Amino acid sequence: MIDLPLSALEVAMVQAGSRALETLRDTAEFARRLDALGYRRLWYAEHHHSPAIGAFPPVVLTAHAAASTSAVRLGSGGVLAPNHSPLMLAEQFGTLAALHPDRIDLGIGRGPGTFDEATARALRRGPEPMTDDEYRENIVSTLRLLVDEVALGPLPEPWLLSSSTAGAALAAELGLPMAFAHHIRPDHTLAALDHYRARFSPSRWCERARVLICVETVCAETHEEAERLAGPMNVVKAGLLQGRSDIPFPTPAEASTHPFTERERHTLAGFRAHQAYGTPETVERRLTELATATGADELMLVTPVYALADRVRSYELVKRRTVRPADAGATL
Repeated sequence: MIDLPLSALEVAMVQAGSRALETLRDTAEFARRLDALGYRRLWYAEHHHSPAIGAFPPVVLTAHAAASTSAVRLGSGGVLAPNHSPLMLAEQFGTLAALHPDRIDLGIGRGPGTFDEATARALRRGPEPMTDDEYRENIVSTLRLLVDEVALGPLPEPWLLSSSTAGAALAAELGLPMAFAHHIRPDHTLAALDHYRARFSPSRWCERARVLICVETVCAETHEEAERLAGPMNVVKAGLLQGRSDIPFPTPAEASTHPFTERERHTLAGFRAHQAYGTPETVERRLTELATATGADELMLVTPVYALADRVRSYELVKRRTVRPADAGATL
């Protein structure tokens, strides 16, 4: 049985043949369903200028979902520091935390949220990409402003998003809980976690090292159905391997006839080996192995499948496999 709290990451895939408005409506229903299922958190990712992913601001989705849910924690996974001023982030998430006490998370990351350089330039606040020192100062300023300037009382829970040892080092230095993007950089996971735990310095935000691992998860009643559901995202990933970010999110039927190259098949298979796909039993085993290998405190599932009903069903099947924390032993 899966022995950790489970959370979810919403990336708002825009289905081929539909409009972004329909995806936006789905996000509200998805939040209500995850709340009813008992997931701990639901975070929204910041993306821009992609035909496959809706460009919906995390702060807006968080506010909308908080108004129609009662228990699930909500927030950003994440808002991206190069695109926002510290004061704006502090005001936005400080206000949300005051309106919805003990339910708001502020996850901050560094990426631009786009693969298009022109869009990245239009988003960022300066003419050049943010340096390491500037990024650190942005995080420090945001946290300080939440306490000293916004000062509305209840505070959001801050998290630092990371996909490398550099991000892990900053989270450790600032004493922040870390959300690691295993679904993006699984080859960096163990080294980054070791780095974080070895250097962690307690702070007002976090007394001990805390780790959330985000893992791509597709669960269905059969392996064949899980493979079918995973097909559309495989097409998008294959496009990214070719340096293309303009690939729409296809239907499962369209994905089933996509002509993957041998290199793409090999790369996708290597990535999948680090994630969790298949029947409830297979996904349970894989998530338990990952939790044990990483010592994670929490697992966050990202499930980029085509239809809302299939996505919710995947989360339902996984949630049924959870129990209270217990010891286990496995490898990554």
